[in-house]
Amino acid sequence: MDIQDANQTAVERMLAAHPVLTGVGQAQDVIPGMHDGLFLHAGPPIAWPDMPGPMRGAVIGALIFEELAQDSESAQAMAASGTITFAPCHEYNAVGPMAGLISPSMAVYQVKDTVTGLTAFSGINEGYGKVLRYGAYQEDVQERLRFLNSTFAEVVHEAIQGIDGLDLRALIAESLHMGDEAHNRSRAGGLLYLKALAPAIAQKAPTSAVAEELLQFLADNALASLNPVMAAAKVMAQAGHGVAGSTLVTVMARNGFEFGIRISGLGDQWFTGPAPTPNGLYFPGFDASHANPDIGDSTITETAGVGAFAMAAAPAIVTFVSGTAQLALETTHEMYEICLTEHSYFTIPALDFRGTPVGIDLRKVVETGLTPRINTGIAHREAGIGQIGAGLVRPPLDVFTKALLAFAKQYGFAD
Repeated sequence: MDIQDANQTAVERMLAAHPVLTGVGQAQDVIPGMHDGLFLHAGPPIAWPDMPGPMRGAVIGALIFEELAQDSESAQAMAASGTITFAPCHEYNAVGPMAGLISPSMAVYQVKDTVTGLTAFSGINEGYGKVLRYGAYQEDVQERLRFLNSTFAEVVHEAIQGIDGLDLRALIAESLHMGDEAHNRSRAGGLLYLKALAPAIAQKAPTSAVAEELLQFLADNALASLNPVMAAAKVMAQAGHGVAGSTLVTVMARNGFEFGIRISGLGDQWFTGPAPTPNGLYFPGFDASHANPDIGDSTITETAGVGAFAMAAAPAIVTFVSGTAQLALETTHEMYEICLTEHSYFTIPALDFRGTPVGIDLRKVVETGLTPRINTGIAHREAGIGQIGAGLVRPPLDVFTKALLAFAKQYGFAD
């Protein structure tokens, strides 16, 4: 077996993927295997007793949204009863920021790779403030969820259909040239998303008032494009998954308790370790003592070669996640050391349009001791308080070491 050949195959498949946003649908109707009582969450597998505050709050909110519980107390009792099944979004080709909760009745974006036919899913981004993904579940959160999962989802689906889908690979590529890194800085991506959908929304909305409400929501939410971009990154990474003998990292995800990865040549095994707490900038009134350990599936962006890996394209992000413009450049340069290649489509103007580093090689991570750089939002450790800052974090090296030892054992490189 030639690891180099396997990695070349895997990363070429990742680069060849062409994700297109095709529509919005109800999770139980469009996600294969989704059923009543199944609640998907961010990160590797986790049971209710181990869930941190933000994820517990999101579960409570989702149970109330599904009308399976009336309040926090009854929701917690149901979550602990064993009647609800919890599973990682990644195990259903889905991704979600922060807590990442997707319940059966929620609307999800559908993103299809036109090359492989693979489809990935992600919920609708709620915007800023106290939101479900940070563990908030009060009535104003529920009201927003009802709006997003009914009127918004229906009109946006028709709008996407009306423009015959939206090329997300092109959107990401252009946003990098406009100062985004497609993870925590999505200002350009959000505007490109709005620009693409606005005429069709105006046409498909049942009334001008509804059109105005939807367009204003998208205009006010700089993260509007994040969820479709995450699903695009998922189909790109998944295209490179399942190649025998490949050490390509195809999943990085956190559940607020553990950080987990998957490797192309090791199938669906999870390798996990304690989730670290980000270092960053905090909103007034908060500090590191309030922070929850890192949480969310949004590291799928780094896995696919953007996010922190593309920080050289977005130096302004350091005003949000901490650091300097020089650090942004250094971050991207360092990630070239642990990746298999440079991206064919995602390029960085400040580096003379060099492709972003892409294709994390498990062997290189362990050999160099350099773990992937990640930029991330910081959630309060208690449910319902929401985002309290943003920062930078690196996963524990031990997770990658465990995966490499398992790889050596499976492929006969270990005694």
